[in-house]
Amino acid sequence: MNVTELLRLLQSEHDETAARADHLRAQIDQLTNALTEVEARLAEIATTGKVIDGLTLPDHEPAPTETANVYQRIVTAFNEHPRRVFRVRELHELLGLPTDEPAINVTRSRLGRLVRQGILDQPGRGRYQKRT
Repeated sequence: MNVTELLRLLQSEHDETAARADHLRAQIDQLTNALTEVEARLAEIATTGKVIDGLTLPDHEPAPTETANVYQRIVTAFNEHPRRVFRVRELHELLGLPTDEPAINVTRSRLGRLVRQGILDQPGRGRYQKRT
């Protein structure tokens, strides 16, 4: 292989690499533009949320959802019986909630959340009581 052939091969590799670099730069430009658009949209959404939050009156409470209503009923039951230790099934019977396993498991999860929030204590496995 002579010097002329080496220079031709080197030039060919240079051209291919330069074309690949141009292609990658174009992709970077496209992704940068897409990212800018998405970040702008996120900012718009955050601003809209702040505006809506600012429009609500301080004493205005949103309408309770079904989940919030169940939480309130649970907390009320513990407030009405502050020293009583409940099992989940007993609580369901007191509140007139379904006693099937899926419903029991959902309430068990809710009670765990109330324990983590410091509203309830868990004096034993599967037992819950109002924190005093």
